[in-house]
Amino acid sequence: MAVKLDKDKKWKWPAEKMREWTEEELAVAGRDFSERLLRLRFQYAGGQTDVLAVMRELKKGIARVKTVARERARSARQAPSS
Repeated sequence: MAVKLDKDKKWKWPAEKMREWTEEELAVAGRDFSERLLRLRFQYAGGQTDVLAVMRELKKGIARVKTVARERARSARQAPSS
């Protein structure tokens, strides 16, 4: 699953849409966001300041992925075992 990132466009992934993703899609998206954030950090350190907004959105995306994964883990633990 490839998520397209454009510096010029606003892109967001609402948590509601992320909740529809499978566990594998969440893991892939989390890794992808982290890798892109790492690359953008190097660009920012090199003086490219136009990536700051994208970095902020990526951080939010990573937080949303982690939140959805944690919600699923908690609901799985609280589900009654039969």
